[in-house]
Amino acid sequence: MSLLKDVRVAILATNGFEESELVEPKRALEHEGAEVFIISPENDHIKGWKNGNWSDEIKVDARVDQVSSKDFDSLMIPGGVINPDLLRRDMTSVDFVKSFFDDHKPVAAICHGPQMLIQAGVTNGRTLTSFESIRKDLENSGAHWVDEEVVVDNGLVTSRSPKDLPAFNKKMVEEFREGKHAKQTT
Repeated sequence: MSLLKDVRVAILATNGFEESELVEPKRALEHEGAEVFIISPENDHIKGWKNGNWSDEIKVDARVDQVSSKDFDSLMIPGGVINPDLLRRDMTSVDFVKSFFDDHKPVAAICHGPQMLIQAGVTNGRTLTSFESIRKDLENSGAHWVDEEVVVDNGLVTSRSPKDLPAFNKKMVEEFREGKHAKQTT
């Protein structure tokens, strides 16, 4: 049985995404029947990051300025140091993230991915986790940061690093299957 049949997922990423944090969640979502789309401010392809070096390219399905949260049921944001730093400078990407919260749709972010949540202004009063180095940024944005492999807060799923991917993927699938959450909002 496909847990995510008829679920459309946007993965928002750009150059410098942590390869495992995009590829493994994408695989887990597709395994459960989700239709997954790579959304980016870039055209055509984006390049991953693995073990301190540039890695494989992945095809972009649509530019972020060509889609809306209305086109998807949920959103996933991979980390990497470069990826969210570039994305948070792009206001179209920031607005795209915020709109999922406005629509009460589930969102998953891993590692440095929660930097996009800070930029979208959706962390105040939320409990979440991330890579340790952005803990203070999240706390300064009003979030309650905890050091756990995966944290779920009303449709928001967060994890710390690639080592947490099994727990992250499991909870992400669960929350995406549940769909909209009334308290998933800005």
